This record gives sequence, C-alpha cells and structure tokens, in this order.
Amino acid sequence: MRNENEVIGQLLTFAEQDPRIKVVLLNGSRVNPNVKQDALCDYDVIYGVTDIAPYSEDQQWIASFGELMIMQHNQIEENGEVWDIFLMLFNDGIRIDLSFRKVEHIVEPTDSLTKVLLDKDNQMGTVESPSDRSYVTSKPSRQQVEGAINEIWWCSTNVAKGLWRKELPYAKYMLDEVVRDALVTLLTWYVGMNNDWSVNTGKAGRWLERYLPDNLWTDFVRTYSDSDPERIWDALIATGELTRTVGVAVAEQLGYEYPHEEDRGVSQYIKRLRMECEG
Repeated sequence: MRNENEVIGQLLTFAEQDPRIKVVLLNGSRVNPNVKQDALCDYDVIYGVTDIAPYSEDQQWIASFGELMIMQHNQIEENGEVWDIFLMLFNDGIRIDLSFRKVEHIVEPTDSLTKVLLDKDNQMGTVESPSDRSYVTSKPSRQQVEGAINEIWWCSTNVAKGLWRKELPYAKYMLDEVVRDALVTLLTWYVGMNNDWSVNTGKAGRWLERYLPDNLWTDFVRTYSDSDPERIWDALIATGELTRTVGVAVAEQLGYEYPHEEDRGVSQYIKRLRMECEG
C-alpha cells in the first residue's frame, strides 16, 4: 500500500501538470488533529478547476492514481453549485474521494477540516489551520430533543410490530436504522452537554466510546443484536432503557421536559406484544 507522501505526491503532480486545475484542497480525517491516522483513512481531495465537464467525459485520468478496484461517480447539486465526485478504491487499498469543483466556489472554505495543498494563482488567501470546529456538537433546541425522543419511542412500536408479525427485515430495519439514528443523536447531545459543547463524536457516533461513561457505553452495546427474535426483543428493551436514562438527563440539564407518559405507554405496549409472541 502506498504511503501518504506517495499518494499526495501523485495528486499534486497530476494537478501541477494540468493547467485547468488551479487549487488542491485536502479535507476530512487526514487533516483532523483529533483523529488517529491509519492506513485506511480516506483521501478527501478537492480539485478547484476552470471546467468540470472534461473529467467526467473522459475518465482515463483515473489510471494516473493506480489500478482501480471499484468506483462510484456522483454528481452533486447544492446551493446552486453542481460538481462531480469520484469515490475510488484502488487495488492496493488506497481510497481517494476526488471532487472536481469550479474554483470560484471553493476559495472561501466553509469546512474547517481544510488544508490547502496547492494554490497556483494565490486565490485562497489565508486559510485557518485545520480543526474539527465545524463538526462540534451544538446545543439542541427543545423541538429537536422532543423530536428525537419521540422518534425513538414511536418507531420502537414498529420494531415490536415487526417482531409480533415475524417480519424480521422490517423489525431489524426499524431498530438498526431508524431508531438507532435517533438514539445516536440523543447520545451525541449527552456527550456534548457534558463536554461544554466542544467535542465531535464523528459520523454515526463512531467516536462515542471515547466520551461515554463505561456504563452507558455498555448499555449502548446492548442495543445491538443478531437475527434471533428473542435477542432483538432484548435489544429493543435495552434501547428504551438507555433512551430513558439519557433522555431524562439531557432534558433536565437543558431545561426541557422528558415525555414520561409516552415512555410508559410504549414500554407497556412493547411488553404486551412480547408476551403475546412468547405465549
């Protein structure tokens, strides 16, 4: 596998030889001082170009970066800007997520995890040192907290319904995707409020273990299950218990209200459906 110097060298050599490329930016975990670097960290790179279309129309340039294993090519449209991104995994295990964007759209980076690697015409000006300040968890509103807790309890009834009907794919989807997304959000707020709203727990809560107390991390692990219905029931119950513990703490500290009546009603409903399944 190529090392970082080799990959960055290839990216810069390609850019220097192509007059259409004016700026090269490196984003993401590779420039995050709070991330432990390893060989599998992606290279999130932006080429600021004068024209995007040629790189999509003729993709022979990809071979300049190695032998491709698999790729996704997507076109993004956001805030009136359209650009192309090539998500590329090469046979030696190096992954490069390379975006081609019109240079005028990137001269004032909004992502704090940005490092300027090349600026041919000195268009970038002064860019602050990379940090994850753009990703720090911020204090949620009352509506956000109420919405997340409601999502957990409401969709937990769907998990129970799926188990009662013996619809494994539906039950697993509701628990592992829908409910878990809201639970991770709630845990992220718990971490944020206990760290002065100054930390980043990462995408999908990937770094929650760093910040949660051991007992809450253990409780969170209990919300995962395999395909056995009994263990899914157990995970669903564990999800409710953790929601109650963390939800009450978040609501009280932020001056909001926790929905105890909804909690009790849904918990009893889940218990009743489980008893019917086991009876």
